[in-house]
Amino acid sequence: MPDTPAPAQLAPAMRAAAPEIYLYDAASLQLLDVNDSACANRRYAREELLALAPPLQAPARQLAALDDAVGAQAVMHLQPQRRDGSQYSLTLHLSRASHHGRPLILGVGEDLRTPQATAAALAQVQSRFNAIVSNTPGLVYQFCLHADGRAAFPYLSDGCQALLGLSPAQLHARPELFYQLILADDRASYLESMQASKAALWSWNWEGRIWVDAWKDVKWINLRSTPRALADGTVQWEGIMTNITESRLEQIEVRQSRARLAELTAHIDKVKEHERTRLARELHDDLGGNLTAIKMALAMLVRRLPPDDAQLQEKAEYVDALVDRSIDAVHSISLDLRPSMLDLGLVAALDWQVKEFARQAGIECRFISNRQHIDLELDLATSLFRIAQEALTNIAKHAQATTVTVRLARQRQHISLSIADNGVGMRLSDRAKPQSFGIRGMIERTSALGGTLTLMDGPDGGTVLSIKIRLTTPREAIIAAAASTPAHSGPP
Repeated sequence: MPDTPAPAQLAPAMRAAAPEIYLYDAASLQLLDVNDSACANRRYAREELLALAPPLQAPARQLAALDDAVGAQAVMHLQPQRRDGSQYSLTLHLSRASHHGRPLILGVGEDLRTPQATAAALAQVQSRFNAIVSNTPGLVYQFCLHADGRAAFPYLSDGCQALLGLSPAQLHARPELFYQLILADDRASYLESMQASKAALWSWNWEGRIWVDAWKDVKWINLRSTPRALADGTVQWEGIMTNITESRLEQIEVRQSRARLAELTAHIDKVKEHERTRLARELHDDLGGNLTAIKMALAMLVRRLPPDDAQLQEKAEYVDALVDRSIDAVHSISLDLRPSMLDLGLVAALDWQVKEFARQAGIECRFISNRQHIDLELDLATSLFRIAQEALTNIAKHAQATTVTVRLARQRQHISLSIADNGVGMRLSDRAKPQSFGIRGMIERTSALGGTLTLMDGPDGGTVLSIKIRLTTPREAIIAAAASTPAHSGPP
């Protein structure tokens, strides 16, 4: 009877080899044997690993490369799983073998522990890092702040020269040059943000201006980095600096444009109020006076009419009623253009307006003020009165409210106005819809006064509109005027 061939196993030299080695049956792709390194890395005994390991799973194109010829080779990548469930990457170099006529596949894992493999992997990582850095807009850097306060730049990318006008070698040799680039007005914020990031070990995000002497120009830069504490007490940041001059100048231009637009809007409102005042006075004084004179002359003529001429008497009564209606219309138009109550102060004007609103809209409305008289500039009082008028108009149109409360208060250097209703409320979409000119007008008026306007849901339903404006003292006005003088933008 013929001898039974011995089972396929790895040679003793392969069992003791440093790389992971696997032996598979070529027909079933079942694992037949593994060496000690594979068992140690997978953290299984050999018997356990042979029992648990699934058949070799490889793409068909890779298996096709392993034809029946002994020595045929292929490469595949695996993610083997250890006993604890963790996975690792393994590159298997497969080759065809034979044992007593039985076709086998030998898989040798790439041993990354060899100096050559480590150097190759490091070179690949360095190449990828260099490619990323070279294509990153800005300066990639490492910055260290030692325990004794010394600063250092362990790494600076080639973008250093283009951004700062200094070579990496210059900053390596003299790290303090970077701080000297920062404009004097921005140095305090730079140091504060650095210390805050160091204390909390949280990301460092700073924007400021630097003077680039190479181009005699000011640049805005943004610095973003992440800190980590080292064993010797040093804090090291890794991050990127970018040139944001263009976007920052655009932001400044947008803010200035908005400020100019707001100033123009405030000027237009002021001119409009002055024109309303002029028209109201002309209507009241000139047209109203003329109508009163006509009424007096008409009364004199009526007394001279024949008492028995009923038709003339009827015509005279009609003309007299027409003059009365015209006088009422002139009075009403004058009040709409500018209520004469404003001459008595904002408290009196709002009290009158609230009563008029309650009478015309049929809504219960009350006015509360913490002072009987509040001395304000005429333009400020007029703007607050117009805001209140617009708010009450919106309530009458949309709120479906039954009660409205208007509160005016003066607290030291602030004046506040709130208007609350118990209506259906206001959705966020209502505030942002394109045709909400009433709300926008109130916001613009408040902003022009240097105040804030908030809209919120009332505690019992409805909406609460709140306005708070800080009143500037004469001393503050002088300081503000001095602060508005343009600052020097040259080198520190």
